[in-house]
Amino acid sequence: MKLLSVNLGRPKSVDYTDQPEGLTGIDKQPVDGPVRVAAPGPKGVGASGVAGDTVCDLRHHGGDDQAVYAFAREDLDAWERELGRQLPNGSFGENLTTEGLDVSGARIGERWRIGPEVVLEVTSGRIPCRTFQEHLGERGWVRRFTRQGAPGAYLRVIAPGEIRVGDAVEIVHRPGHDITVALQFRASTTERHLLPRLLAAGDALHSQIARTAREYARAHAAEN
Repeated sequence: MKLLSVNLGRPKSVDYTDQPEGLTGIDKQPVDGPVRVAAPGPKGVGASGVAGDTVCDLRHHGGDDQAVYAFAREDLDAWERELGRQLPNGSFGENLTTEGLDVSGARIGERWRIGPEVVLEVTSGRIPCRTFQEHLGERGWVRRFTRQGAPGAYLRVIAPGEIRVGDAVEIVHRPGHDITVALQFRASTTERHLLPRLLAAGDALHSQIARTAREYARAHAAEN
């Protein structure tokens, strides 16, 4: 398991974002050399946890629970075959393109060591949005991506440091529960009845998703 690419987004003016300035950082490109990773701060204040990466929409992106976004090269390859087009590393707006790692099959709270210093913790999957769809230029993309159910993983920074292309990725902690990124994604999108199951992941679960799961569980307990 290794890091194939570290990808950074620069502010880009587009006509498909609802940001007042019309800017997005989704167009991420691979970079050479070491890149520092650190916790950026709470949602709405903190941006990306990857130095040099731009987050333009702080309402929905960035913050400690979404400090880093990882996507598997194997899943990009599968989409290349389905879409009939090339998808270079970074095409899905991911900061980290990995090889040999089951990113969407990772458990919430799973921890990865990348290189000698950095430790990241899986918090949730990525929910597709209009910006993602327009960036790729694929009709019905949100629906197709959701149906595929392999969203890649958001991670929080447990131990900061530098990462670089070619760094080994090691799973240093795998929780005992069975709540994977893929299951969480289904619960948050197409199978809402699964939301209460997510609470088994404890404090590792993305805080906003945990709040939604608790509210859903309370509401349905009251109904019963």
